[in-house]
Amino acid sequence: MMKKIGIIGLGMMGRGIGINLLKAGFPVCFLQRSAKSSQDDVIHLGGTPLPTIPLLTKVSEVILLCLTGSKEVEEVIFGPDGVLANLNPNAIVIDLSTAIPESTLKIAKAVQDAGGLYLDSPMTRTPKEALEGRLNVLVGGDPDLLEQCRPILKCFTENIVYAGPVSSGHRLKLIHNFVALGYAGVLAEAVACSKLANVNTEVLLQVLDTGAGNGAILNRMKGFIQSGDDASFQFTLENAVKDLAYYKTMVSELQAFSIAADATQSMYEYAASNSQPGATVPQLVNILQKLN
Repeated sequence: MMKKIGIIGLGMMGRGIGINLLKAGFPVCFLQRSAKSSQDDVIHLGGTPLPTIPLLTKVSEVILLCLTGSKEVEEVIFGPDGVLANLNPNAIVIDLSTAIPESTLKIAKAVQDAGGLYLDSPMTRTPKEALEGRLNVLVGGDPDLLEQCRPILKCFTENIVYAGPVSSGHRLKLIHNFVALGYAGVLAEAVACSKLANVNTEVLLQVLDTGAGNGAILNRMKGFIQSGDDASFQFTLENAVKDLAYYKTMVSELQAFSIAADATQSMYEYAASNSQPGATVPQLVNILQKLN
């Protein structure tokens, strides 16, 4: 029997997840917060829009949370008309969002106390891979529960990594995003400098591509560096600032070094405050050039 799945957060990532679950034959409903066009494909494939969290929770055996961050997740979980107040016995909550690990532990305990099961399973990659069914998920929680949920996760992922106990997935995701955003910031700053130094951009990219700069971030940034196309890296500066703040919160709790994180966070905060809402990470290149 295919488990009934409810999605809360049918945005840029949730849309691809919903589409792939429906293509695999899972019955899917989703919280309809507005008449966004991103929902059209999901409805066309058989997804059911529901107007409230209680309605969605009561008909779902598995609830996927695909939200911006801990604040939004806690509102959905703990609100008076939220998930906890309406959770079915043994229902599974899978949090695909990026979140603060301490919040994750609190939510996991609350879900378990309410008779449910919980996995933190944050995603890496972009909406493009979500639509292609090629996301990566980093899973924290009971390994037996992961195996129970693996057929669901496989519908929209290429790689499923077991990170460890509850909150391990979110810890690993914050570290991953710090590395990715840190390299993107270094690359953007280097490209801005290279233009002032009259270095040929194509030659710079060739040298980086065949040397120490090669990797996923260079490939995602390359389209913008060459032609201003940021389609391969649709991650906003606002989200970058949020994720780096979450990383800094974790670092502070661990009393770990944050010298590079401090500098990276300052760069993204500057960029977000000097750009239009919705500006993406590749646009760092132009923002840093304007300093000169």
